[in-house]
Amino acid sequence: MKRIGIIGVGLLGSAVASRLLKAKFEVRGYDARPEQVRALEAQGLKAARSIAEVAAEADAVFTILPSLESVEKTILGAGGLIETAPPSVTLIQMSTISPELTRHLAKAAAEKGLGFLDAPMSGTSAMVARGDCTIFVGGDRARADECQPIFDAIAKRTHYVGDAGMASLAKLATNLLVGLNTAALAEALVLGAKGGLAPALLVEILKDSAAASKMLEVRGPLMASHRFDAQMKVDLFLKDFNLMLEEGLRLGVPLPLTSLTQQLATATAAAGRGEEDLAAIVTTLELLAGLGHDRPSVKKD
Repeated sequence: MKRIGIIGVGLLGSAVASRLLKAKFEVRGYDARPEQVRALEAQGLKAARSIAEVAAEADAVFTILPSLESVEKTILGAGGLIETAPPSVTLIQMSTISPELTRHLAKAAAEKGLGFLDAPMSGTSAMVARGDCTIFVGGDRARADECQPIFDAIAKRTHYVGDAGMASLAKLATNLLVGLNTAALAEALVLGAKGGLAPALLVEILKDSAAASKMLEVRGPLMASHRFDAQMKVDLFLKDFNLMLEEGLRLGVPLPLTSLTQQLATATAAAGRGEEDLAAIVTTLELLAGLGHDRPSVKKD
């Protein structure tokens, strides 16, 4: 498998495309925003004008899209992959969606004779760009093994977790911990700041303590500097929080900390920071603590 199609070249999709291009895969991309595709053409990406054109000459097609609705439309809608992809194509669904929708998509693909893998990633766009991410894979094991060289070009590690839907569940559980870790970090920094401890200094202290974590490394400097250039937008994480709570309700699992963090993220988005990184949740806690907001936030386009 050397010919790869990518539908959705936003932050994560662009990072995936760059990794594959560096590994000498032939990559064709499509996005509803043509400027996203043009930005990658200098790296060797070939632009496609439609979903059908992406799939026509591909061995595998990734969907890396921001919402359940966009994934469902791209795969099941008129002119979508189920309708237009040749039988030889393997669909690799990398968006964070519900396990229920994932199983529905896998069933629809099987009925059309198409391969389907549930393969979300764990890692910010910056982490993906440098290969410091993990891919969870669900679906037919032989198909997953066949696609392993593709995954190896993107991620440092791949975990096969079982049937389609299981990888999406693993991704929700992972993002749950990422979100709660981010909120806990924000609380710690605000507590220190209110007492006069510089956030940047506290970040360095925490890195050398029992509280060290990946989110501290990734989002600690963003919170300390108050620059929230998006690696994972608040708005997108809100979608994930909602999926976690829905799955918890379906399975009968109470998620009280997730519910609270979802409310903090909602308040952050309502304050106009939905396009910024999840690290911006610290500003909501600062406001609640009576701290000022004289430090700069990331500029919007």
